[in-house]
Amino acid sequence: MVSAAEMLSVAAFIEGDHAQAFPSFGSERMGAPVVAFCRIDDKEIRLREPVMSPDALIVQDSTLLHQVDLFSGLDTRGYLLINTRRSYQDLGLGDYVTRFPPHHICTVAATEWAREFVGRPFPNAALLGAFAAVTYRVKLESVEAAIRRRFPGKLGEDNAAAAAKAYDSIRTN
Repeated sequence: MVSAAEMLSVAAFIEGDHAQAFPSFGSERMGAPVVAFCRIDDKEIRLREPVMSPDALIVQDSTLLHQVDLFSGLDTRGYLLINTRRSYQDLGLGDYVTRFPPHHICTVAATEWAREFVGRPFPNAALLGAFAAVTYRVKLESVEAAIRRRFPGKLGEDNAAAAAKAYDSIRTN
């Protein structure tokens, strides 16, 4: 998700916005959950601290839903994207998600699309395509350009295709 936050900030910058992306690593063991933040604004961003009240939350690993307090600070007017094919009921979120407007929450088969297009289970690009589709905060074209900058050549093209697949799957539902 660190790379995803960076690519999202680049996509916003491409569109003329100000953006910053940064990770937060605890002192936990190697392989512990990582949190990454991205701020986007139409004016200069001077704040340099973790985002405590996010407008959107992207969950790359649904196994963390009940192990970590992921939803702290997320207002029900915000956006929630979860990388899974499972239903909200199966995830144990049935009651929680009813507080959100239906078009503000989304499950995304991002890992599957990453495997299909990239050949590896790295869902970050597909999640950014889904983010663009759900929030309208950045355009798909900007996300694809940011992906191609981060991953030049075939890898970038394949990741951009995964992002487009996620975007299209949401926009056509």
